[in-house]
Amino acid sequence: MSQFTIVITTYNRLPLLRRAVESALAQTWPCEVVVADNGSDDGTEEYIRSLGSRVIYHRNSANLGHSGAVNAGVRVAKGKWIKPVDDDDYLAPNCIEEMGSAIAQRPQAVLCSCQAIQVDGNGAEVTRTQPCGTGKAFYVPQEDIHYGMLLEMVPFGTPIQVAFRKDAFLLSGGWDLALNVCDDIDSWIKIAKYGDAIFLNEYLAYRTLWTGGNNQKSSFQERLEVNMQMKENIYKLVAQKYRSSLPALEDINAFLKLHWSLVGLRQRQFLTAWQIAYPAVFSPGAWKLLFAAIYSRRIAGKTDSIRQEVLFPASSSMATEVLSVV
Repeated sequence: MSQFTIVITTYNRLPLLRRAVESALAQTWPCEVVVADNGSDDGTEEYIRSLGSRVIYHRNSANLGHSGAVNAGVRVAKGKWIKPVDDDDYLAPNCIEEMGSAIAQRPQAVLCSCQAIQVDGNGAEVTRTQPCGTGKAFYVPQEDIHYGMLLEMVPFGTPIQVAFRKDAFLLSGGWDLALNVCDDIDSWIKIAKYGDAIFLNEYLAYRTLWTGGNNQKSSFQERLEVNMQMKENIYKLVAQKYRSSLPALEDINAFLKLHWSLVGLRQRQFLTAWQIAYPAVFSPGAWKLLFAAIYSRRIAGKTDSIRQEVLFPASSSMATEVLSVV
């Protein structure tokens, strides 16, 4: 099994950090644990040092932000694979063991993503991410990843769901310090240039939904604009074999606006939703992409062959393989 390092990033959230650290130390497969601290003054350093050699403590000389803390933690890590953990999230005890078992069967992989249970501030379950296909695990070859990401069919998650290979991370240049949102998605896009991806249909991680989360620190409009920039970045990386079937970039941007307007409606931000939707609501290409994404997600759980047919053209050599995970 590949050697793992769990990198926990933190800043002045000691009560939450304790839970994250405890979940890392409780893993059924031994792994290195690193805490990258952005200069907390709430007793974080004293707590981590009280754990002795079980946790490696790295303190940044200044607050480097979320991306900077991830980069610093990865540099300290000795593991071949990195499992990032934000301090307000935590892992199931068998997370590293299950990921490592799947990776052992697909050594050319550079990314591994699992399903997550989303909880509120009290730890009560709110919702779950949606499984993809049937079976315990499946993989996507490198040449198919960016096409799947572009059309919202390859389901990379938030940092608590994803693990990545350290060498690919370093080759990609690490997390972009200029990004306040989508720094994780930007990283998955870049890392995916260097190998395959594995997806586990197991709930191995817990993500906390609360007002202090990193995803709540930016405006609705800013998140939309960064998402559109991510799509442009992905568009450039789609493999040549898919170029003839690519939707126009303007249709993809209009699709994103429709998607985010629906998010706004669910959050009862009606004015914001309308401002985002107009004039995308009049784009036939955007509606086609939206309906295709909804249809694919609804049937994704039926069979892997159906999922593959929706995800990739019939001419594609991509073959979704169900892994036999120990």
